[in-house]
Formats: sequence, structure tokens, C-alpha cells
Amino acid sequence: MVVLSPRYEASHALANVRGSAIRDLLKLTEQPNVLSMAGGLPATELIPAQRIAESAARIIADSTALQYTVSAGVSSCREVVAEYTGTDDPGRVLLTHGSQQALFLLAHALVNPGDLVIVDDPVYVGALQVFQSVRARVRALPITPSGIDVDLLREWLREGERPRIVHTVSNFHNPGGVSASEQNRVELARLADEFGFVVVEDDPYGKLRFSGAEVRPIAAHSDRVVLLGTASKVLAPALRVGWVSGPPELVALVERLRQGADLCGSTFSQLMVADLLADREWFSGHIADVCSEYSSRATALTESLQRTFGEAAQFTAPEGGMFCWVRLPGIDTTKLLPAAVDAGVAFVPGAAFAVDADFGDCLRLSFATLPPDQLAEGVRRLAAAYEAVQPTQ
Repeated sequence: MVVLSPRYEASHALANVRGSAIRDLLKLTEQPNVLSMAGGLPATELIPAQRIAESAARIIADSTALQYTVSAGVSSCREVVAEYTGTDDPGRVLLTHGSQQALFLLAHALVNPGDLVIVDDPVYVGALQVFQSVRARVRALPITPSGIDVDLLREWLREGERPRIVHTVSNFHNPGGVSASEQNRVELARLADEFGFVVVEDDPYGKLRFSGAEVRPIAAHSDRVVLLGTASKVLAPALRVGWVSGPPELVALVERLRQGADLCGSTFSQLMVADLLADREWFSGHIADVCSEYSSRATALTESLQRTFGEAAQFTAPEGGMFCWVRLPGIDTTKLLPAAVDAGVAFVPGAAFAVDADFGDCLRLSFATLPPDQLAEGVRRLAAAYEAVQPTQ
């Protein structure tokens, strides 16, 4: 008997969405012999599992923690997140299923097909997918050592471009690793006020600073900025609690749309996040421990790169976050990847993050998930792959 497989045709919105090379790559790197510096995952051993278990045990004793909540999120969690983000106004906060859902809902609430959205280049891939899903016209601004290129943005605006949204990762950029300067943030906020666009400030890594001075968020300089955040990088990804913080009238639009997406988030998870973030002494100590360990790991990675590659590798030492963006001039890192996996190490090629620019000789390394000795070994394996693909003289 012949079984005919149904044929499914993607919607116009989905057909416009580029697949994530990073998600595809993670399947490849699940091999036990591969040291993966590819994924953007926090270190599993640094997740405060015992403290989360204690919180869960207390909260689950009250059966209301297992009931639906309002679509904006549990009030106690919104209050804690408002304090965490520096707004001190829970009416500006909507809790979501991770910050990726916040971005998805925000884009669908604000962007019509054909509207201009400006993103970073290299881009956070999840943002590009979201804006492609709403069929936006996407243009990309280079990421400079000081953040998104506000000088070029100003030129585009004066030439008549009118973006609906400008999206940027302000702290410890994914994948670029840099943080926007104070001057950069002030100017981006000023341009938003002058030209009427919304800045979406994506900030999952801001608390993970281990060197350098903290800089106020873009949202501190304009009410046309929406701040996205998450508990995934500072507590645990599986809690799936993120948030959007911004003007109440804009948050209300996102809330209305979220009611059609999933009605509400997890009461149980939100109560746990509220409990953990509200325990200021414990949380401060936890973040200090994570930052200290990430600092050691970042140092191990960059010192190994310098020692092994010398001038053949170009990078800036991270001041926080989870990533180091590396350039290997003359090397196609997409072609380097198979040799690297054969050598027992994985990374994400720069081309996966490209919008307009050519990042074919770049790669993203995550230092978060491996201890220092394994990071050094990973660099050694990367160097072996690098030598194997060098053109013969």
C-alpha cells in the first residue's frame, strides 16, 4: 500500500524566516567527545539548584501557586522585576515566557509587513528571526567597540529612513561581546525622541559584569525605550521567566497580544523568580560567584587564544557576559567548523550572525559552559583544526 505524505506549505511569514544555524549546530555538538564553545548556555553547575528547590518546596505548599494568573504576570514578581530593572513601577512590567517571547510579542504588536526595523550586524539571530516573521524590512547597523553605529543611523534618518524599531543588545553583545558606551546610549535615546522610533534594548547579560564600570541602560535616557530581560542567564533557563519593561500604554498592547498567544505565564515559575530575586543578600552573593567564575573562564580563553594564535587571532577581552568574538583573517570559519568538530571542539561561524556585512572569517566562542582547563584544551584543538585547513604553500 502506498502512503501519500501530506504536503505542508509554509505561510508567507514563516517562509521569510531564516533557520537558526546555531540551533542546528547544537545537534552536531552533542557528541560526548566534543568540547562545545558554541551554545549560549549558562554553566549548568552554577545554576543554584538547591536554592531553587528550597523555593519550590515552600511555594508549592500553597495550591494557588498552581493556578492561572493574570496575563501581565504575578504582581509580586512584577514588583521585584520593576526594582531589578530600576523602574520601580510594576505597571511598566509584563512577565513573559522568556525574553524571546517578549521580543516576539513586541514585534507583532508594533510592526506591519514592510515596516523598517534596524538591527545590529552581527545580529542576535533570535531577533532577526522575529523581525523576519513579521515581514519587516530589515537593515543592519555595524556594531562598533562603543555599540551600535549611531553615526550611520543618524545619516540614514537624515536621508529619510523611518524605522519602527531599532533593536540592539546593549550589554556584552551577542555575538560581538562589546557593551554600548554611555555616549552611545544617550545619542540613541535622543534620536528615538527626535525621530519617533522605539528602541528595543535587549539586556539578558547586564548583571554578568566582571570588569569595567557599569553603564546605565538606554531606557534611563528616554521613554521611547523598551527594556527586555530574563531570569535565564542569572538563575535558570528552565524557569522560563522573562519580561518587557516600558511605557504602560505600550506594555498594554503587548499584554493584549499575549492573551491570544498563551493567556498567561507560569504562576509557579514567576513566584519562584520573585522569591529568588527578592532575597537580595543571597542573590547578590550568587551573582558575585557567577561573575567570578565567568571572569576566570574568560581569562583562560583569551590567554589561551593569545598564547596559541598570537597575532593570527583578533579579539577584544570580554568584560562580562558569555561570549568572545574572534576574527581569523584569511580563514573561512564555516569551512573550519567540520575540521574543528573532527578535532573535538565546536564554535559558531560568524556567517550565522551576518545580515549585510561579511563575517566569514569570524567565529563566536562561549566561555560560560566549560571550566578553564577545558577552555585551554578547546583552544588547542581549535588551533589544530586551524593548521589543518591552512592553504599549502
